[in-house]
Amino acid sequence: MNSNVENLPPHIIRLVYKEVTTLTADPPDGIKVFPNEEDLTDLQVTIEGPECLQSRDLSRACEVRRNSLVRCGDGEGTPYAGGLFRMKLLLGKDFPASPPKGYFLTKIFHPNVGANGEICVNVLKRDWTAELGIRHVLLTIKCLLIHPNPESALNEEAGRLLLENYEEYAARARLLTEIHGGAGGPSGRAEAGRALASGTAASSTDPGAPGGPGGAEGPMAKKHAGERDKKLAAKKKTDKKRALRRL
Repeated sequence: MNSNVENLPPHIIRLVYKEVTTLTADPPDGIKVFPNEEDLTDLQVTIEGPECLQSRDLSRACEVRRNSLVRCGDGEGTPYAGGLFRMKLLLGKDFPASPPKGYFLTKIFHPNVGANGEICVNVLKRDWTAELGIRHVLLTIKCLLIHPNPESALNEEAGRLLLENYEEYAARARLLTEIHGGAGGPSGRAEAGRALASGTAASSTDPGAPGGPGGAEGPMAKKHAGERDKKLAAKKKTDKKRALRRL
């Protein structure tokens, strides 16, 4: 992809450089920006899957009713919690008169993310103004993980499930978060972060299962626990295969 830097006026390049430098040094909560040294108009970003609405900046960026958001203490949170999602923002030659284009590089099951990773959100379309900065765009995209908008769905199946069967929607979104988002605690997220350049993601397992090496159970109990764990693992594998067939 050709760089758009040469098509931008010098004063716009200076403004973009200033904001990107600020974002790199002082990013929003759960968001990291990795500037492309060869192309300032190609921003690589990671976003931590949010548990709920937490930061003040995120509250201001979310242009939806607060009672419709997933807030701390409302249960298990979003199906993207624990994941680390890679995305990129592309600034066109008409930026900031025209909005940047956003794409998820990590596969995600979300109503507003298309098959090619394209992100559909109003701030990147009709609500865009030249005064809005890159920081606001990133916060709005993170907000989209808390409150999807099925009315402008690029993934029609995800939009339909969100409206008709939230449990199924959340299960499929959570499954892809586990597979592609490196979900599995801090170690899984750190591994996914290291995969920014290579495009790979690692998963982690929980060593604290009942009857594990650190347990205080007797030999017979350990034997039965081991058999039970094998059955559970086989069931999870079967369920995952069934879910993947539907993706």
